[in-house]
Amino acid sequence: MMLNRTKLHRTKLYRTHLLLTSSLLLMTGQSAFAETRSQTDDTLYVNSSTYVDSSNNLDNSNKVDESAHVKQGGWIDGLLENLGADGEYNQDKVIDFSVLPGPFYNPEMSFGVGVSAIGLYQVDKEDQVSQLSTLIINGFASANGALGIAVANKTFLQQDTLRFYVDAVIADAPEVYYGRGYDENRQDDNKVTFDNQQLSLAPSLRKRISAQSFIGIGMDFNYSSANDIDNLESTVDSSMLLESSRSVGASLLINYDSRDSVLSPRSGRLVELDSKWYRQEFGSQSDFNVQSLLYSEYLSIGESGDVLAWQVHGRFTQGDVPWDQLSALGGGGLLRGYNSGRYRDEQMLLAQVEYRLNLPGRHGMVFWGGAGGLADNIDKLSTDELLPTAGVGYRFEVKPKVNLRLDMGFGNGDSGFYFNVNEAF
Repeated sequence: MMLNRTKLHRTKLYRTHLLLTSSLLLMTGQSAFAETRSQTDDTLYVNSSTYVDSSNNLDNSNKVDESAHVKQGGWIDGLLENLGADGEYNQDKVIDFSVLPGPFYNPEMSFGVGVSAIGLYQVDKEDQVSQLSTLIINGFASANGALGIAVANKTFLQQDTLRFYVDAVIADAPEVYYGRGYDENRQDDNKVTFDNQQLSLAPSLRKRISAQSFIGIGMDFNYSSANDIDNLESTVDSSMLLESSRSVGASLLINYDSRDSVLSPRSGRLVELDSKWYRQEFGSQSDFNVQSLLYSEYLSIGESGDVLAWQVHGRFTQGDVPWDQLSALGGGGLLRGYNSGRYRDEQMLLAQVEYRLNLPGRHGMVFWGGAGGLADNIDKLSTDELLPTAGVGYRFEVKPKVNLRLDMGFGNGDSGFYFNVNEAF
């Protein structure tokens, strides 16, 4: 009986390592940085099917104890350890980096290679309250000349009473446009392709105002320029792509956060309101507003380590909204399984639920379902025009509470494979 159990355990490890190896060699995508920082809720990605989630905040109380993981043999573990993905945090380093490279292919970008560097650090070594700060650097290059790099930094200061975030993107890569709204976005013949030159910068400072609440201020700068526009056989109005878009705004955020860990929560909830005002006085080409509402809850399932998580997320705009700042569905966080450049309109609302299954060692699985909708006005959001999604994913713990995320999502007539760091929400 003991021999059979040993063989079964080795078989499971072999299959898990085989899945990880195959997934790292199958990273695919469709269009680089198709969504802006204001739309993705801290999600950075190489392209619309290859993503990196930047919400990497670490509970400092577990930075040493939880690094004592079960060591598993095999060349995959050896390779990951050489890349810094050893499941541990080295507090003696200024920044403890893990580097995860991999190839990808898609029709727009052809063959390419992406590299994600995930760094953990502590500003004040004597600070036993603050979570570990994180630095994500994500870059890619493809055979047809597409290039991009994104930086997402979260710094925790003064016993976690202050949090300073900086997100930046610079990219030149193919993107798609199908028009606005459910009806136009659903038509395959409406596809318009173009090269998008994008630059964005979004710093913010958050101050703790109570045990479980923060208030924050920031600015948001986004520039997009569409080049080599090809309408193919599309009849949608794509004239707005002929003009570059520059959006500059100020933001105010307030939230209630009772999660046990920002990075990998097992219990608690997050309620957040983020308002942005873009004005010509700030340097914006048009005046418009964006309000993002978020409610997320996490339930720990007994002593198994499993987690049931669910979320409701809305993004609502008013004013003269440029094409690159429309609310969008799809991508690595907002309805996985849909091309992130396809479904756009002024108002967006979605709900998703996910079961996170904890497996022995540094492994895990997730299963999710959800639905979302788009409209030009809030009162036009309808259950008759919902976009459903479902999928399955694999998790591997690269660093303490920092997971490699490999997801396969299925939508209505669309699908996507995603390479991320940490959870979608």
